[in-house]
Amino acid sequence: MNYLLPIFAVLAAAFFRTADASPHENIYAAYVLLGNDGQGIARVITDAPACPDVRFDGKTEKMQLRASPADVPARPGSLKNAKFPVLVCDARLPAHVWHVSIAGRALPVPVKNPQRIVVIGDTGCRMNQSEHAFQSCTDPEKWAFRQISAAAAAFKPDLVIHVGDYLYRESPCPKGASGCAGSPWGYGFDSWQADFFDPAKRLLAAAPWVMVRGNHESCARAGQGWFRFLDTQLFAPSRSCDNPEDDPEGDFSEPYSVPIAGDTQLIVFDSSKAANSAYSPEDAAYQTYLPQFRKVDELAGRMPHSFFLSHHPVLAYAPDEEKEDGPAHPGNRGLQSVMQAIHPLRLFSPGIDAAFHGHVHLFEALDFADDHPATVVTGNSGTATDNPLPETLPEGEQPAPGAMVNRIVSDSEVGFLTIERIGKQWLITERNRLGKPQVRCTLRGRSLLCARL
Repeated sequence: MNYLLPIFAVLAAAFFRTADASPHENIYAAYVLLGNDGQGIARVITDAPACPDVRFDGKTEKMQLRASPADVPARPGSLKNAKFPVLVCDARLPAHVWHVSIAGRALPVPVKNPQRIVVIGDTGCRMNQSEHAFQSCTDPEKWAFRQISAAAAAFKPDLVIHVGDYLYRESPCPKGASGCAGSPWGYGFDSWQADFFDPAKRLLAAAPWVMVRGNHESCARAGQGWFRFLDTQLFAPSRSCDNPEDDPEGDFSEPYSVPIAGDTQLIVFDSSKAANSAYSPEDAAYQTYLPQFRKVDELAGRMPHSFFLSHHPVLAYAPDEEKEDGPAHPGNRGLQSVMQAIHPLRLFSPGIDAAFHGHVHLFEALDFADDHPATVVTGNSGTATDNPLPETLPEGEQPAPGAMVNRIVSDSEVGFLTIERIGKQWLITERNRLGKPQVRCTLRGRSLLCARL
């Protein structure tokens, strides 16, 4: 009966359209997130004096205030305050809801068994003085996230996954750099609006989202906006990233699961503060991550199949930034050092068939000759891409000890990923900025077979 839900949603939208016809000019963004156990959350960002009403299948309720306007003092190393002159409002969606609208704006409703999924990552326009990197944010050839959002929305997904790094406009545009002239910068709402909410508008309206936290959303960077706008847990001052003294709590979030099929779920893991060097058991991060990976074990035991989502790749490669086609750097040593304490050989919990990540600014797909889960990286959805990986890895090269790569394919073109359920397997397609397929993979269990198109 799952295929009938879109039909019901369309009919319900038409039925309730008259009652919802009033516009609400104060709303900057309205979207739906999926949280723990797939709980749907309608969220609104507005500069109105109070939260708007939400309508569920014709019933009206008041949205709850999540975060009030704030002018957050500059973090150490930041050059200006993070200003949030907006209300953020929430409403938890009832199960099996057909129609949701806020101030006349219809929102996408969660689908029980999504058949068409979009995956994007690392979407923002890079403006960083320390790296001497400034993209041309107004040139779609140089920053393609708006194009990608439109092409991904045209795919008509049931679900969108973002694997982290939303905000890249961290430094003021230098004089003479016409491509970013006049752009907002810093960690306040104006940068979030320019780098994410405005270009993602069509895709936010197309389907509910699962949001993964990236290193750009750590507390020392854009964490204040992350907790106000995208996190699905209750908003709390101690986890807002407003006060640096609270960072040991704010920089880590509990993993949770989102069912996407009768036998398959997503496991969302916050790796925003993961170091790329191994931790010792005495490290505070190790002592925080260890029980979280035990929680991943518990979550993975709930369903036969799981996809692990984190920003930092565990079993993938990053290219050498200094060399074209240079040697590859292996997976994240910090996360590996904790995971080895629980699963010394496989690293991942039993039942995790595949892992999806961002952070490395290209597309990458790896199949392993042993029991390690397939790995897919989608960090090429807008920000400046990395150098391509070598076509052939050096003999014996492993992203982690004992992880023998069977097949690898990568692409440094800007684009996004689609996942489609076909019977008992998943069709994974890497697409360019306009949606044209570039690489097609078939995932069955943990086996991933890919071919360039």
